Amino acid sequence: MTTPHPPKVAGISPLAPAPAHTSAPAVPTPATAPETAPAAPSASAVSPAPPAPCTLVQDRLAGWVSDLTTLHELTERLARTADLDDALREVLRAGASLVGAGRGLVTLHGDGDAGHPVTVALGLGRADLGHIETIPHGHGQDHGEDHDPGSAAPGSYVRLLDDLPPVGDRSGTAHPDIPGEDDLDPRHREVAARLGYAASYAVPLESPASSPNTESNPPPAAGRIGAAVWLYDEPAEPTRRQRHLAGLYCGYATEHLARLLELTHARETVAALYEELLPTRLPRVPGVRLAVRHRPGPRGGGDWYDALPLPEGALGLAIGGITGSGPEAVAAVGRLRASLRAYAVMEGEDPVAVLSDLELLLRVTEPTRAATALFAYCEPAERKVVVAGAGHCSPLIIGPGRAEYVETSLSAPLGMLACWEAPSVDIAPEPGETLLFYSDGLLHRTGDTMDRAFTRLHSAAASVPRAARTDPDAIADHVLRTVLPEDASPADGEDVILLVAHFT
Repeated sequence: MTTPHPPKVAGISPLAPAPAHTSAPAVPTPATAPETAPAAPSASAVSPAPPAPCTLVQDRLAGWVSDLTTLHELTERLARTADLDDALREVLRAGASLVGAGRGLVTLHGDGDAGHPVTVALGLGRADLGHIETIPHGHGQDHGEDHDPGSAAPGSYVRLLDDLPPVGDRSGTAHPDIPGEDDLDPRHREVAARLGYAASYAVPLESPASSPNTESNPPPAAGRIGAAVWLYDEPAEPTRRQRHLAGLYCGYATEHLARLLELTHARETVAALYEELLPTRLPRVPGVRLAVRHRPGPRGGGDWYDALPLPEGALGLAIGGITGSGPEAVAAVGRLRASLRAYAVMEGEDPVAVLSDLELLLRVTEPTRAATALFAYCEPAERKVVVAGAGHCSPLIIGPGRAEYVETSLSAPLGMLACWEAPSVDIAPEPGETLLFYSDGLLHRTGDTMDRAFTRLHSAAASVPRAARTDPDAIADHVLRTVLPEDASPADGEDVILLVAHFT
Protein backbone atom coordinates (compact mmCIF):
# COMPACT_ATOMS: atom_id res chain seq x y z
CA MET A 1 0.00 0.00 0.00
CA THR A 2 1.29 3.48 -0.84
CA THR A 3 1.67 5.77 2.15
CA PRO A 4 -0.08 9.11 1.49
CA HIS A 5 2.18 12.19 1.39
CA PRO A 6 1.65 14.74 4.14
CA PRO A 7 1.09 18.35 3.01
CA LYS A 8 4.00 20.71 2.26
CA VAL A 9 5.23 23.11 4.93
CA ALA A 10 6.18 26.64 3.81
CA GLY A 11 6.63 25.50 0.28
CA ILE A 12 9.54 23.19 1.16
CA SER A 13 9.78 19.48 0.36
CA PRO A 14 7.08 17.23 1.89
CA LEU A 15 7.49 15.69 5.30
CA ALA A 16 9.32 12.41 5.55
CA PRO A 17 7.09 9.35 5.93
CA ALA A 18 6.93 7.47 9.19
CA PRO A 19 9.94 5.29 9.94
CA ALA A 20 9.68 1.81 8.44
CA HIS A 21 10.31 0.04 11.74
CA THR A 22 7.27 1.65 13.40
CA SER A 23 4.73 -1.16 13.79
CA ALA A 24 1.01 -1.02 14.39
CA PRO A 25 -0.20 -1.58 17.95
CA ALA A 26 -1.09 -5.16 18.90
CA VAL A 27 -4.76 -6.16 18.85
CA PRO A 28 -5.84 -7.41 22.31
CA THR A 29 -7.46 -10.90 22.47
CA PRO A 30 -9.90 -12.35 25.01
CA ALA A 31 -8.40 -14.24 27.94
CA THR A 32 -10.20 -17.42 26.95
CA ALA A 33 -8.89 -17.37 23.43
CA PRO A 34 -6.17 -19.86 22.64
CA GLU A 35 -2.68 -18.45 22.64
CA THR A 36 -2.29 -18.15 18.94
CA ALA A 37 -0.77 -15.34 16.91
CA PRO A 38 -3.29 -12.57 16.20
CA ALA A 39 -4.54 -12.29 12.69
CA ALA A 40 -2.98 -9.52 10.63
CA PRO A 41 -5.34 -6.56 10.38
CA SER A 42 -6.74 -5.70 6.98
CA ALA A 43 -5.31 -2.91 4.96
CA SER A 44 -8.39 -0.75 5.51
CA ALA A 45 -8.02 -1.00 9.27
CA VAL A 46 -4.45 0.33 9.34
CA SER A 47 -3.99 4.13 9.36
CA PRO A 48 -0.64 5.74 8.61
CA ALA A 49 1.43 6.70 11.60
CA PRO A 50 1.54 10.50 12.21
CA PRO A 51 4.88 12.16 11.51
CA ALA A 52 7.20 12.39 14.43
CA PRO A 53 7.41 15.84 16.09
CA CYS A 54 11.16 15.96 15.45
CA THR A 55 10.50 15.57 11.71
CA LEU A 56 8.21 18.61 11.70
CA VAL A 57 10.84 20.66 13.51
CA GLN A 58 13.57 19.53 11.13
CA ASP A 59 11.50 20.48 8.09
CA ARG A 60 10.67 23.89 9.51
CA LEU A 61 14.33 24.50 10.30
CA ALA A 62 15.28 23.37 6.80
CA GLY A 63 12.77 25.83 5.34
CA TRP A 64 14.13 28.70 7.44
CA VAL A 65 17.70 27.88 6.48
CA SER A 66 16.70 27.73 2.81
CA ASP A 67 14.94 31.11 3.04
CA LEU A 68 17.86 32.72 4.85
CA THR A 69 20.32 31.35 2.30
CA THR A 70 18.21 32.68 -0.57
CA LEU A 71 17.93 36.13 1.00
CA HIS A 72 21.65 36.17 1.77
CA GLU A 73 22.56 35.38 -1.84
CA LEU A 74 20.14 37.95 -3.28
CA THR A 75 21.17 40.75 -0.91
CA GLU A 76 24.84 40.04 -1.58
CA ARG A 77 24.24 40.42 -5.30
CA LEU A 78 22.40 43.67 -4.68
CA ALA A 79 25.17 45.00 -2.43
CA ARG A 80 27.68 44.54 -5.25
CA THR A 81 25.81 47.00 -7.48
CA ALA A 82 27.25 50.51 -7.48
CA ASP A 83 25.01 52.09 -10.14
CA LEU A 84 21.38 53.03 -9.52
CA ASP A 85 20.06 51.50 -12.76
CA ASP A 86 21.96 48.26 -12.13
CA ALA A 87 20.59 48.10 -8.59
CA LEU A 88 17.01 48.62 -9.79
CA ARG A 89 17.35 45.85 -12.37
CA GLU A 90 18.78 43.54 -9.72
CA VAL A 91 15.81 44.30 -7.43
CA LEU A 92 13.43 43.39 -10.25
CA ARG A 93 15.21 40.12 -11.03
CA ALA A 94 15.42 39.10 -7.38
CA GLY A 95 11.81 40.00 -6.67
CA ALA A 96 10.62 38.10 -9.74
CA SER A 97 12.38 34.97 -8.49
CA LEU A 98 10.93 35.39 -4.98
CA VAL A 99 7.29 35.87 -6.01
CA GLY A 100 7.38 33.66 -9.11
CA ALA A 101 6.64 36.37 -11.69
CA GLY A 102 8.14 36.94 -15.11
CA ARG A 103 7.92 40.70 -15.63
CA GLY A 104 7.80 43.85 -13.57
CA LEU A 105 8.84 47.43 -13.07
CA VAL A 106 10.19 49.56 -10.26
CA THR A 107 9.94 53.31 -9.81
CA LEU A 108 11.67 55.69 -7.43
CA HIS A 109 10.12 59.06 -6.82
CA GLY A 110 12.17 62.23 -6.53
CA ASP A 111 12.57 63.75 -3.09
CA GLY A 112 11.64 67.40 -3.40
CA ASP A 113 14.05 68.91 -5.92
CA ALA A 114 16.21 65.78 -6.02
CA GLY A 115 14.98 64.84 -9.48
CA HIS A 116 12.24 63.25 -11.51
CA PRO A 117 10.92 59.71 -10.92
CA VAL A 118 13.24 56.95 -12.08
CA THR A 119 11.58 53.89 -13.64
CA VAL A 120 13.24 50.66 -14.74
CA ALA A 121 11.36 47.73 -16.29
CA LEU A 122 11.94 43.99 -16.61
CA GLY A 123 10.44 42.37 -19.70
CA LEU A 124 8.58 45.56 -20.64
CA GLY A 125 9.45 47.98 -23.42
CA ARG A 126 8.96 51.72 -23.70
CA ALA A 127 5.66 51.26 -25.47
CA ASP A 128 4.46 48.91 -22.72
CA LEU A 129 5.30 51.52 -20.07
CA GLY A 130 3.42 54.09 -22.12
CA HIS A 131 0.30 51.90 -22.05
CA ILE A 132 0.65 51.37 -18.29
CA GLU A 133 0.86 55.12 -17.72
CA THR A 134 -2.60 55.52 -19.29
CA ILE A 135 -4.26 53.54 -16.48
CA PRO A 136 -6.38 56.05 -14.52
CA HIS A 137 -5.65 56.87 -10.90
CA GLY A 138 -7.23 54.65 -8.29
CA HIS A 139 -7.63 51.65 -10.58
CA GLY A 140 -8.11 49.38 -7.59
CA GLN A 141 -11.11 51.36 -6.31
CA ASP A 142 -14.71 51.63 -7.38
CA HIS A 143 -15.39 54.54 -9.68
CA GLY A 144 -17.66 56.17 -7.13
CA GLU A 145 -15.14 55.96 -4.28
CA ASP A 146 -12.47 58.46 -3.50
CA HIS A 147 -8.98 57.17 -3.94
CA ASP A 148 -6.76 57.56 -0.91
CA PRO A 149 -3.74 59.52 -2.12
CA GLY A 150 -1.81 58.48 0.96
CA SER A 151 -1.72 54.89 -0.26
CA ALA A 152 0.01 55.73 -3.53
CA ALA A 153 3.71 55.83 -4.10
CA PRO A 154 4.62 59.53 -3.68
CA GLY A 155 5.57 61.07 -6.98
CA SER A 156 4.62 57.92 -8.88
CA TYR A 157 3.25 58.27 -12.37
CA VAL A 158 2.91 54.49 -12.81
CA ARG A 159 -0.73 53.79 -12.09
CA LEU A 160 -0.12 50.16 -11.11
CA LEU A 161 1.37 51.53 -7.89
CA ASP A 162 -1.58 53.71 -6.89
CA ASP A 163 -3.25 51.34 -4.41
CA LEU A 164 -0.32 50.44 -2.21
CA PRO A 165 -0.98 49.91 1.48
CA PRO A 166 -0.47 52.93 3.76
CA VAL A 167 2.97 53.88 5.00
CA GLY A 168 4.17 51.40 7.60
CA ASP A 169 2.53 48.40 5.90
CA ARG A 170 4.97 46.54 3.63
CA SER A 171 2.72 43.58 2.90
CA GLY A 172 2.00 44.70 -0.65
CA THR A 173 -1.13 44.65 -2.80
CA ALA A 174 -2.15 41.75 -5.05
CA HIS A 175 -4.58 41.59 -7.95
CA PRO A 176 -4.75 37.81 -8.46
CA ASP A 177 -7.26 37.82 -11.34
CA ILE A 178 -7.35 41.09 -13.23
CA PRO A 179 -9.77 39.94 -16.00
CA GLY A 180 -12.22 38.68 -13.34
CA GLU A 181 -12.18 41.70 -10.99
CA ASP A 182 -15.51 43.51 -11.39
CA ASP A 183 -14.50 46.65 -9.51
CA LEU A 184 -11.35 47.19 -11.58
CA ASP A 185 -11.15 50.11 -13.96
CA PRO A 186 -11.96 48.95 -17.53
CA ARG A 187 -8.87 50.70 -18.83
CA HIS A 188 -6.71 48.60 -16.53
CA ARG A 189 -8.24 45.38 -17.87
CA GLU A 190 -7.72 46.66 -21.41
CA VAL A 191 -4.05 47.42 -20.78
CA ALA A 192 -3.55 44.05 -19.06
CA ALA A 193 -5.07 42.23 -22.02
CA ARG A 194 -2.92 44.21 -24.47
CA LEU A 195 0.30 43.49 -22.58
CA GLY A 196 -0.63 39.90 -21.75
CA TYR A 197 -0.61 39.86 -17.96
CA ALA A 198 -3.44 38.55 -15.76
CA ALA A 199 -2.26 39.30 -12.22
CA SER A 200 -0.01 41.76 -10.40
CA TYR A 201 1.66 42.14 -7.03
CA ALA A 202 2.97 45.53 -5.88
CA VAL A 203 5.32 46.08 -2.92
CA PRO A 204 6.36 49.47 -1.48
CA LEU A 205 10.06 50.18 -1.24
CA GLU A 206 10.05 51.26 2.35
CA SER A 207 12.61 50.92 5.13
CA PRO A 208 11.63 49.08 8.31
CA ALA A 209 10.00 50.94 11.17
CA SER A 210 12.34 53.29 12.96
CA SER A 211 14.13 51.99 16.02
CA PRO A 212 14.79 54.08 19.15
CA ASN A 213 17.26 56.82 18.36
CA THR A 214 20.44 55.85 20.16
CA GLU A 215 24.06 56.40 19.34
CA SER A 216 24.59 52.70 18.64
CA ASN A 217 21.31 52.25 16.76
CA PRO A 218 20.40 55.31 14.69
CA PRO A 219 17.00 55.12 13.00
CA PRO A 220 16.88 54.53 9.25
CA ALA A 221 15.96 57.64 7.31
CA ALA A 222 14.97 56.17 3.95
CA GLY A 223 11.19 55.95 4.51
CA ARG A 224 9.13 55.10 1.42
CA ILE A 225 11.13 55.96 -1.69
CA GLY A 226 9.14 54.15 -4.36
CA ALA A 227 7.54 50.83 -5.20
CA ALA A 228 7.90 47.73 -7.36
CA VAL A 229 5.26 45.68 -9.14
CA TRP A 230 5.58 42.22 -10.68
CA LEU A 231 3.25 40.88 -13.37
CA TYR A 232 2.00 37.31 -13.89
CA ASP A 233 1.02 35.91 -17.27
CA GLU A 234 -1.75 33.80 -15.65
CA PRO A 235 -4.03 34.46 -12.66
CA ALA A 236 -1.85 33.95 -9.61
CA GLU A 237 -1.06 35.33 -6.20
CA PRO A 238 2.11 35.04 -4.10
CA THR A 239 1.86 32.81 -1.07
CA ARG A 240 2.21 34.09 2.46
CA ARG A 241 5.79 32.85 2.54
CA GLN A 242 6.62 34.58 -0.76
CA ARG A 243 5.13 37.83 0.51
CA HIS A 244 7.20 37.61 3.67
CA LEU A 245 10.44 37.01 1.75
CA ALA A 246 9.68 39.77 -0.75
CA GLY A 247 8.97 42.20 2.10
CA LEU A 248 12.25 41.36 3.85
CA TYR A 249 14.21 41.73 0.63
CA CYS A 250 12.55 45.01 -0.35
CA GLY A 251 13.24 46.41 3.11
CA TYR A 252 16.95 45.79 2.65
CA ALA A 253 16.82 46.99 -0.96
CA THR A 254 15.26 50.28 0.15
CA GLU A 255 18.26 51.13 2.30
CA HIS A 256 20.67 50.31 -0.54
CA LEU A 257 18.66 52.24 -3.12
CA ALA A 258 18.35 55.24 -0.80
CA ARG A 259 22.13 55.39 -0.49
CA LEU A 260 22.53 55.17 -4.27
CA LEU A 261 19.88 57.86 -4.75
CA GLU A 262 21.74 60.18 -2.42
CA LEU A 263 25.03 59.39 -4.12
CA THR A 264 23.55 59.93 -7.58
CA HIS A 265 22.07 63.26 -6.53
CA ALA A 266 25.42 64.35 -5.07
CA ARG A 267 27.24 63.37 -8.27
CA GLU A 268 24.74 65.26 -10.39
CA THR A 269 25.21 68.34 -8.21
CA VAL A 270 28.99 68.12 -8.52
CA ALA A 271 28.72 67.58 -12.28
CA ALA A 272 26.44 70.62 -12.65
CA LEU A 273 28.84 72.74 -10.62
CA TYR A 274 31.75 71.41 -12.67
CA GLU A 275 30.08 72.36 -15.93
CA GLU A 276 29.42 75.86 -14.64
CA LEU A 277 33.11 76.30 -13.83
CA LEU A 278 34.11 75.52 -17.42
CA PRO A 279 33.45 77.88 -20.35
CA THR A 280 29.80 77.98 -21.31
CA ARG A 281 30.65 79.13 -24.85
CA LEU A 282 33.79 79.38 -26.94
CA PRO A 283 35.04 82.77 -28.09
CA ARG A 284 34.99 83.87 -31.74
CA VAL A 285 38.37 85.12 -32.90
CA PRO A 286 39.09 85.91 -36.56
CA GLY A 287 41.38 83.38 -38.18
CA VAL A 288 40.57 80.42 -35.97
CA ARG A 289 37.53 78.19 -35.31
CA LEU A 290 37.13 76.26 -32.07
CA ALA A 291 35.31 73.13 -30.94
CA VAL A 292 35.37 71.21 -27.68
CA ARG A 293 34.11 67.85 -26.46
CA HIS A 294 33.83 67.12 -22.75
CA ARG A 295 32.79 63.81 -21.21
CA PRO A 296 32.86 64.10 -17.41
CA GLY A 297 33.87 61.17 -15.27
CA PRO A 298 31.46 59.53 -12.80
CA ARG A 299 32.91 61.18 -9.70
CA GLY A 300 33.68 64.63 -11.11
CA GLY A 301 37.28 64.59 -12.22
CA GLY A 302 39.85 67.37 -12.05
CA ASP A 303 40.42 68.01 -15.77
CA TRP A 304 39.67 71.45 -17.18
CA TYR A 305 40.09 73.63 -20.26
CA ASP A 306 39.76 77.25 -21.21
CA ALA A 307 39.66 79.49 -24.27
CA LEU A 308 39.77 83.24 -23.77
CA PRO A 309 40.21 86.19 -26.13
CA LEU A 310 43.27 88.33 -25.38
CA PRO A 311 44.21 91.88 -26.41
CA GLU A 312 45.16 92.68 -30.03
CA GLY A 313 43.20 89.76 -31.52
CA ALA A 314 45.15 87.07 -29.69
CA LEU A 315 43.70 83.90 -28.21
CA GLY A 316 44.68 81.90 -25.14
CA LEU A 317 44.06 78.13 -25.09
CA ALA A 318 44.61 76.08 -21.94
CA ILE A 319 44.04 72.52 -20.84
CA GLY A 320 45.11 70.65 -17.74
CA GLY A 321 44.21 68.47 -14.82
CA ILE A 322 44.54 68.42 -11.06
CA THR A 323 44.93 65.41 -8.79
CA GLY A 324 41.87 64.07 -7.05
CA SER A 325 38.17 63.96 -7.81
CA GLY A 326 34.92 65.00 -6.21
CA PRO A 327 33.79 68.37 -4.82
CA GLU A 328 37.24 69.32 -3.48
CA ALA A 329 38.89 68.75 -6.86
CA VAL A 330 36.13 70.67 -8.63
CA ALA A 331 36.63 73.64 -6.30
CA ALA A 332 40.39 73.49 -6.91
CA VAL A 333 39.77 73.47 -10.67
CA GLY A 334 37.70 76.64 -10.34
CA ARG A 335 40.45 78.44 -8.45
CA LEU A 336 43.15 77.23 -10.82
CA ARG A 337 41.28 78.25 -13.97
CA ALA A 338 40.38 81.69 -12.61
CA SER A 339 44.01 82.31 -11.69
CA LEU A 340 45.26 81.21 -15.10
CA ARG A 341 42.87 83.65 -16.76
CA ALA A 342 44.31 86.52 -14.74
CA TYR A 343 47.91 85.52 -15.51
CA ALA A 344 47.09 85.06 -19.21
CA VAL A 345 45.73 88.60 -19.45
CA MET A 346 48.80 90.05 -17.69
CA GLU A 347 51.57 88.12 -19.47
CA GLY A 348 49.93 85.88 -22.03
CA GLU A 349 52.65 86.46 -24.65
CA ASP A 350 54.98 84.46 -22.41
CA PRO A 351 53.33 81.09 -21.67
CA VAL A 352 56.27 80.08 -19.49
CA ALA A 353 55.65 83.04 -17.20
CA VAL A 354 51.94 82.18 -17.05
CA LEU A 355 52.66 78.61 -15.89
CA SER A 356 55.38 79.78 -13.49
CA ASP A 357 52.92 82.09 -11.76
CA LEU A 358 50.35 79.31 -11.70
CA GLU A 359 52.85 76.93 -10.12
CA LEU A 360 53.67 79.43 -7.37
CA LEU A 361 49.98 79.92 -6.62
CA LEU A 362 49.41 76.16 -6.53
CA ARG A 363 52.18 75.61 -4.00
CA VAL A 364 50.72 78.32 -1.74
CA THR A 365 46.99 77.54 -2.01
CA GLU A 366 46.98 73.80 -2.82
CA PRO A 367 50.13 72.38 -1.17
CA THR A 368 48.85 68.81 -1.23
CA ARG A 369 47.96 68.76 -4.93
CA ALA A 370 49.84 68.51 -8.18
CA ALA A 371 48.57 69.69 -11.54
CA THR A 372 49.38 69.40 -15.21
CA ALA A 373 48.79 72.28 -17.56
CA LEU A 374 49.40 73.38 -21.12
CA PHE A 375 48.99 76.98 -22.24
CA ALA A 376 49.10 78.20 -25.85
CA TYR A 377 49.28 81.86 -26.88
CA CYS A 378 47.87 82.14 -30.40
CA GLU A 379 48.10 85.01 -32.89
CA PRO A 380 45.84 83.75 -35.72
CA ALA A 381 46.58 86.71 -38.01
CA GLU A 382 50.32 86.05 -37.79
CA ARG A 383 50.00 82.24 -37.93
CA LYS A 384 51.94 82.03 -34.71
CA VAL A 385 51.38 79.81 -31.66
CA VAL A 386 53.64 79.67 -28.58
CA VAL A 387 53.10 76.63 -26.34
CA ALA A 388 54.43 75.76 -22.88
CA GLY A 389 53.56 72.59 -21.01
CA ALA A 390 53.93 71.35 -17.44
CA GLY A 391 53.66 67.58 -17.40
CA HIS A 392 50.79 67.59 -19.90
CA CYS A 393 50.45 65.60 -23.12
CA SER A 394 51.82 67.25 -26.27
CA PRO A 395 49.23 68.60 -28.71
CA LEU A 396 48.70 67.17 -32.18
CA ILE A 397 48.85 69.16 -35.39
CA ILE A 398 47.06 67.78 -38.43
CA GLY A 399 46.73 69.09 -41.93
CA PRO A 400 46.72 68.06 -45.59
CA GLY A 401 50.38 67.11 -45.47
CA ARG A 402 51.07 66.05 -41.90
CA ALA A 403 49.74 64.58 -38.68
CA GLU A 404 52.30 64.72 -35.87
CA TYR A 405 52.80 65.46 -32.21
CA VAL A 406 54.29 68.84 -31.33
CA GLU A 407 57.66 68.35 -29.69
CA THR A 408 57.21 70.19 -26.40
CA SER A 409 59.97 70.07 -23.79
CA LEU A 410 59.73 67.37 -21.14
CA SER A 411 58.81 68.94 -17.80
CA ALA A 412 57.39 67.94 -14.43
CA PRO A 413 53.82 68.76 -13.36
CA LEU A 414 53.15 71.88 -11.36
CA GLY A 415 53.74 71.47 -7.65
CA MET A 416 56.23 68.62 -8.04
CA LEU A 417 59.43 70.71 -8.00
CA ALA A 418 60.62 73.57 -5.80
CA CYS A 419 60.68 75.83 -8.86
CA TRP A 420 59.13 75.03 -12.23
CA GLU A 421 60.39 76.37 -15.52
CA ALA A 422 60.60 74.92 -19.01
CA PRO A 423 61.20 76.44 -22.44
CA SER A 424 58.31 77.19 -24.76
CA VAL A 425 57.86 75.92 -28.33
CA ASP A 426 56.88 77.97 -31.38
CA ILE A 427 54.41 76.53 -33.90
CA ALA A 428 53.52 77.99 -37.28
CA PRO A 429 50.27 76.35 -38.42
CA GLU A 430 49.42 76.74 -42.09
CA PRO A 431 45.93 77.71 -43.28
CA GLY A 432 43.71 74.62 -43.06
CA GLU A 433 45.74 72.97 -40.30
CA THR A 434 44.34 72.07 -36.90
CA LEU A 435 45.74 71.81 -33.38
CA LEU A 436 44.33 69.14 -31.05
CA PHE A 437 44.62 69.59 -27.27
CA TYR A 438 43.40 66.69 -25.12
CA SER A 439 43.33 65.43 -21.54
CA ASP A 440 45.08 62.25 -20.49
CA GLY A 441 41.67 60.77 -19.68
CA LEU A 442 41.19 60.33 -23.44
CA LEU A 443 44.20 58.03 -23.47
CA HIS A 444 43.30 56.17 -20.27
CA ARG A 445 39.76 55.36 -21.37
CA THR A 446 41.06 53.40 -24.34
CA GLY A 447 42.15 50.64 -21.95
CA ASP A 448 45.51 50.31 -23.75
CA THR A 449 48.99 51.08 -22.57
CA MET A 450 50.06 54.68 -23.02
CA ASP A 451 52.24 53.88 -26.06
CA ARG A 452 49.35 52.17 -27.83
CA ALA A 453 46.94 54.91 -26.77
CA PHE A 454 49.19 57.57 -28.31
CA THR A 455 49.43 55.49 -31.48
CA ARG A 456 45.66 55.13 -31.63
CA LEU A 457 45.16 58.87 -31.19
CA HIS A 458 47.70 59.61 -33.95
CA SER A 459 45.97 57.18 -36.31
CA ALA A 460 42.59 58.75 -35.54
CA ALA A 461 43.91 62.23 -36.29
CA ALA A 462 45.58 61.10 -39.51
CA SER A 463 42.42 59.36 -40.71
CA VAL A 464 40.12 62.39 -40.54
CA PRO A 465 38.20 62.43 -43.85
CA ARG A 466 39.25 65.15 -46.25
CA ALA A 467 35.75 66.62 -46.31
CA ALA A 468 35.75 66.99 -42.51
CA ARG A 469 39.17 68.64 -42.11
CA THR A 470 37.75 72.15 -42.35
CA ASP A 471 35.12 71.57 -39.65
CA PRO A 472 36.47 71.45 -36.07
CA ASP A 473 33.28 69.83 -34.76
CA ALA A 474 33.51 67.04 -37.32
CA ILE A 475 37.20 66.54 -36.48
CA ALA A 476 36.43 66.27 -32.76
CA ASP A 477 33.62 63.76 -33.35
CA HIS A 478 35.75 61.62 -35.67
CA VAL A 479 38.66 61.48 -33.22
CA LEU A 480 36.44 60.49 -30.31
CA ARG A 481 34.64 57.80 -32.30
CA THR A 482 37.93 56.36 -33.53
CA VAL A 483 39.92 56.53 -30.30
CA LEU A 484 37.32 55.40 -27.79
CA PRO A 485 35.74 51.95 -28.16
CA GLU A 486 31.98 51.72 -27.90
CA ASP A 487 32.18 49.98 -24.50
CA ALA A 488 34.75 52.42 -23.11
CA SER A 489 34.02 53.25 -19.47
CA PRO A 490 35.44 55.97 -17.24
CA ALA A 491 38.75 54.95 -15.68
CA ASP A 492 39.26 56.11 -12.09
CA GLY A 493 36.68 58.86 -12.57
CA GLU A 494 38.75 60.71 -15.18
CA ASP A 495 37.27 63.15 -17.65
CA VAL A 496 37.75 63.29 -21.40
CA ILE A 497 38.42 66.69 -22.94
CA LEU A 498 39.23 67.35 -26.59
CA LEU A 499 39.85 70.97 -27.63
CA VAL A 500 40.18 71.61 -31.38
CA ALA A 501 41.55 74.81 -32.94
CA HIS A 502 41.28 75.02 -36.75
CA PHE A 503 43.20 77.82 -38.47
CA THR A 504 41.45 79.23 -41.53
